[in-house]
Amino acid sequence: MRARAYNFGAGPAMMPDAVIERIAREWQNFRGEGYSAMELGHRSEHFAEIHARAKADLRELLGVPASHHILFLHGGATPHFAMVPLNLAQPGQSADYIHTGYWSDKAMAEASSLVNVRIAASAAASEFDRVPERAGWQLDPAAAYVHICANETIGGVEFADYPDTGDVPLVADMSSNILSQPLDVARFGLIYAGAQKNIGPAGLAIVIIRDDLLGRVRSGVPSVMNYARHVEWDSMYNTPAAFAIWVAGLVFEYVKKEGGVAEMARRSAAKARCIYDVLNASRLYTNRIQPASRSRMNVPFFLREPRLETRFLDGARRRGLLNLKGHRATGGIRASLYNAMPLDGARELAEYMTEFERRHG
Repeated sequence: MRARAYNFGAGPAMMPDAVIERIAREWQNFRGEGYSAMELGHRSEHFAEIHARAKADLRELLGVPASHHILFLHGGATPHFAMVPLNLAQPGQSADYIHTGYWSDKAMAEASSLVNVRIAASAAASEFDRVPERAGWQLDPAAAYVHICANETIGGVEFADYPDTGDVPLVADMSSNILSQPLDVARFGLIYAGAQKNIGPAGLAIVIIRDDLLGRVRSGVPSVMNYARHVEWDSMYNTPAAFAIWVAGLVFEYVKKEGGVAEMARRSAAKARCIYDVLNASRLYTNRIQPASRSRMNVPFFLREPRLETRFLDGARRRGLLNLKGHRATGGIRASLYNAMPLDGARELAEYMTEFERRHG
């Protein structure tokens, strides 16, 4: 077993070894300054450089056009379930939501008191085993925006491509698949993402917002929930999460050195294929997601014999394959394959699954 286990947790998730090692080196003595990286001052010259470089690297990695602003904000993705309608819709307006599972449901529930939520398409009838076919979407050309959850971490459903919504801004929660593939950011009005999957520590959110949308904020919105105010203050309206932004910047450096998001996409496909190949050939494991909508990031599955689940998890833990227990809302098993998970981790899990079925199937 290698020194560090393979952490298949859905988030906070595994981070690259190189980033962990860098944090360890500077934990007590940041850049030789005699203080901890945890004590990094947000008004310091060091942080100004870190913040500027992190923004520049993320802009380069995702090809973010000059028309879009990048923000580093507190709180993960959940606050943006409310901030999106507060900033993009006036009272009484409607917004279209694509219902693909647990997190899109959460976003709709939060927004429902702030905007007229229209379910323009839903996979509820098929128990969320797919992304609804684009041809069946009932979009309103007068909607304030169209909202999607790009990847459902619990259900294991991911958009294979992103829709053209015309003049209506497309808003995407990309918490769990940002930086995992090339992206045409110009097609989106707003992207938001919690950092704890592919970027860094929990408690940080990335927001990418098109400039012309900043003028849509409704009156009376508290300044801390106003995207325009955060753009004006360059993410420094309140004390930023300096340590988390530093770590995010280290992750951006790592992704660039490894070949960028195109390379992350290649690796993601290879890792997912390892697990899905086992599932497709298995009589013990089941995955109910339609192949065209299967997530590359989160692979949920179940054992046909539920009594074996605890034994499966115990055996995995002994092999250093950690945090495979499914979400409390669904049970079962879930393997999260974010960017920091090496291909060897996915291979070892696939080998264990095959061996376990040979013994117990």
